[in-house]
Parts: sequence; structure tokens; C-alpha cells
Amino acid sequence: MKKSEIQGELWGKAPKGWAEIQEPKHKPLWDAMLNTTEVGTNTIFLDVGCGAGGACIIAKEKGAKIYGIDVAQGLLNYASLRIPEGDFQVADIENLPYEDNKFDVIFAANSIQYTENRVAALKELKRVCKPEGKIVAGLFGAPEKVNYRIVFKALREAMPESPKGGGPFELSMPGVLEGLFAEAGLINISTKEVNCPFIYKDFEMFWEANVAAGPLQGMLQMISEVELKKALKEAVNNFLLDDGSIVIQNNIFKYVSATI
Repeated sequence: MKKSEIQGELWGKAPKGWAEIQEPKHKPLWDAMLNTTEVGTNTIFLDVGCGAGGACIIAKEKGAKIYGIDVAQGLLNYASLRIPEGDFQVADIENLPYEDNKFDVIFAANSIQYTENRVAALKELKRVCKPEGKIVAGLFGAPEKVNYRIVFKALREAMPESPKGGGPFELSMPGVLEGLFAEAGLINISTKEVNCPFIYKDFEMFWEANVAAGPLQGMLQMISEVELKKALKEAVNNFLLDDGSIVIQNNIFKYVSATI
């Protein structure tokens, strides 16, 4: 099974928590990415890894014509309900179902890191982007700027063996994602940062939001829900306020943009 198919299955297991709780916490990142690519009236806009369509809603409000792909049908169902006039379909970033030079802006928030071949994925984005069009990709910044790294550390330590791959910050260090952009033939590369605080009214909301993510669904195939919940509860103890809410205030995301 291809990596994209595995990811689609995992992210589609519990879409409600991601769509309704966790995904909207990335709105500061979406706003920054949309502003830097100047999405506006009549922009032909493609969101690769669009999830439940949160960023697409904002792009639509700016006047864009919306297209979106994701590997998880469960998340796309939300996007289609939220934007009935949008064109949403299951597809792999490395094999997009569109003709060359179709889009003005291609938007990839928290998706490039899940591809098997990052340069091939970026070249595919370049293929379907119009001349002088814009491509932007966003993900976690360097780990020392991300309080949520404590959660990732706890998850890694809860696993019976170390996960394969470079981890959640593989593309986050300075110059890494930018280098992939350059290797894919993109130009006028620019990097900026934005903070996305993660705030939850209580642990149960935190659990519902985070267990919906594909990586945690994968973990549940190796350890029990009791073990996973215990690891997360211990991890967020330092972010727990007296009223029971969890406030992870500093989560810096980076976003890299380029033109064709």
C-alpha cells in the first residue's frame, strides 16, 4: 500500500475531532499563507491536503475559485459540505488530477511532510501552477520554537520502538524546506513565521482533537488507548490551568512561498 493510501486510511478514521477542533487552530497559519500569496477575487486556488476545508473557506470568502485534494475521504466530506461549489476529490499530491498551468495559487498547509518524495511533490505543484503563479507550504517551525514538541516527545517515548522517518520536525530546520523548493525549480523563495496557539477547554477536548490525527491513529495500532491517553495527559500537565483548560501558547509555524 502506498504511503498516501495509508495516510488516507489513518486520517479518515476519526475525522470529527480534527475537522471541528484541531484543524481550526491553524487559522493564523492559513491567514498568513493566504495573505502572502495574495489570494483574492477570481484566484483559481488549489489546496493540496485540504483536510476539512478550513483554509478553503477563507479563500472562498476572499473571492477565490476553490479546488481541493486530500487522501482522506472522511475529511473531504466536511469540505464538500462546507463549500458545496468547491471541487474536492481524493488524490495524491505526487499525482495531481489536473492539467498543466491551471492554478494561480497552490496552498499546502501541513501536507508536504507526508509525501513520499518531497521534491517530486513540489515539481507536481509547479506543473499545475500557472506561469508567475505562487506556491506556499506551511508546517511546524524549528522545535525550540514549538511548545507542542513536548507532546511529540511523549508520544515518541510511549512507542515500543522508535518511529521510522525523520519525525515531525524533519523539514522544519532553517533551509531544509527552502532547499527542496529550490531543487524543484521554484524561484523567489521567501520564508516567514507565525504563531498558532493551541487552546482546549479540558483534557477530553485535547484528546478528541489530537487522537483524530493520522499519526496517533497509527500509534493506536501498536499501543492501547489507555497507554496513549496516559502519555498525553502527562505531557500536557505543564500547560494545564486551574480551570482545567490546556493552553499551549507558543507554536511557531513556518511558511515558505515561491513563484514559478
